Amino acid sequence: MIDVMNEAVYYRAMQSRDRRFDGKFFVAVKTTGIYCRPICPAKPKQTNVEFYSSSQEAENAGYRPCMRCRPECAPSSAAWLGKSAVVQRALRVISNGEFIYSSEEEFANKFGLTARHLRRLFKEEVGRTPKQCADRARLDFSRKLLTETNLPITEVATTSGFLSIRRFNDAFKKRFQQTPGLFRKNASDKNGIIDFSLAYRPPFDWDEQLNFFRNHAISHLEMVNDHTYERVFRVGESVGHVKVTHQPENLCLNATITMDDNGQLLWVSKKIRKMFDLDSDPLMLTERLAKDPILDSLNRQSPGLRLTGMWDPFEAAITTILGQLVSLKHARLLVNQLVSSYGEKVVHPVDKSDIRLFPTPEILANCDLARLKTTGKRKESIRTLSKLVVSGAINLSPYQCTEVLKQQLLKIPGIGPWTAEYILLRGFNDTDAFPSSDLVIRRALEKHKDIDPEQVRPWRGYMAVHLWNRYASDLSRTKGSDV
Repeated sequence: MIDVMNEAVYYRAMQSRDRRFDGKFFVAVKTTGIYCRPICPAKPKQTNVEFYSSSQEAENAGYRPCMRCRPECAPSSAAWLGKSAVVQRALRVISNGEFIYSSEEEFANKFGLTARHLRRLFKEEVGRTPKQCADRARLDFSRKLLTETNLPITEVATTSGFLSIRRFNDAFKKRFQQTPGLFRKNASDKNGIIDFSLAYRPPFDWDEQLNFFRNHAISHLEMVNDHTYERVFRVGESVGHVKVTHQPENLCLNATITMDDNGQLLWVSKKIRKMFDLDSDPLMLTERLAKDPILDSLNRQSPGLRLTGMWDPFEAAITTILGQLVSLKHARLLVNQLVSSYGEKVVHPVDKSDIRLFPTPEILANCDLARLKTTGKRKESIRTLSKLVVSGAINLSPYQCTEVLKQQLLKIPGIGPWTAEYILLRGFNDTDAFPSSDLVIRRALEKHKDIDPEQVRPWRGYMAVHLWNRYASDLSRTKGSDV
């Protein structure tokens, strides 16, 4: 529970419904046994509430989630991520739905631990076991499906990872005190199309994100205009399409998803949240960057900046290699050559045209890349990385420790510090990834010698993006700086 000394501050934030605090704390109402987001229209008396730093803590104390403000839709916060790096990584994996079809032993082994050890860490830091956290995430997602789509309840159950409708109904009623049927609302699931709302904390620089995607878009696979981002993707055996638009009046993005395997909806929704950095905490970043006058000024000019990521870590890695020491325009040309020459041909899920997906590691591992007009050194880097991914020697999943991954990448000929850091920044949304050898960043730091990147940890990734956005056109003619 939150320190009593801060309760007055949190109560004022609740009264104002300040969306900058959404997901940073939760309000539990003693008289009803319900907990809410701080933006909930409900206005309980201060004597009747207590505050928790996470929804997990509120439920551990016996409160159930509000049906009106739906706490499961709030942006996530660092407060629930645990203290140790392994618990943080495990919770991120659970939130992506990757625990669903694993036993606790199999899940723990992916982090180099026994199930017993991981359970102990979770109990100490989170108050629940990994399985209990996974069950909770499944139920949160099921409630979102029930309220925002017209999927049949049986399909909601299986999509959320439940193997039987009876177990789903029992678990749902136990946690929410009502049956799944009572949560049904009119929604937009028509002809296989599903709409999701994805909340964020303001401010949010949507135009800057669209500009990034526009500058890096892969022809036919991604489409970006003044208002939307669209992407064709493969997950498992299913080819899908997502269209993302901004709803500033509701402080959320809207994702329209078309795919024939609804069992992957949780994965897709989490992928979008990560790409657009929707769980970022602008208030916390502002406080950290305010310690340096230059960074404070840059942040005030772009207060809603996000650490925009790419769809897939492998795709981010390959495109980053192709972007070494060339202009952005030339890098896009090389990426489009790669996709058009070696990508698998599929039918676009929406307009039914023939397009090509980004090549898989299996395709690139043994490919001569003769149709790719780049250096032999870069081609060999692409093949080597692809072979290591196929063999499992390099793991690009959320289970991976980013520091370990960085050291593995640096051992590949042709991949230097800039490439490794940029892959972590854009492929894994690593908030502390910092390509210090980048030409723009080097010159910006030479210009502002008082900036100390070490004082910005673990948020140097945001500093890097601020410096690029401000100085790229003035201080650089090339994109990367690798040896």
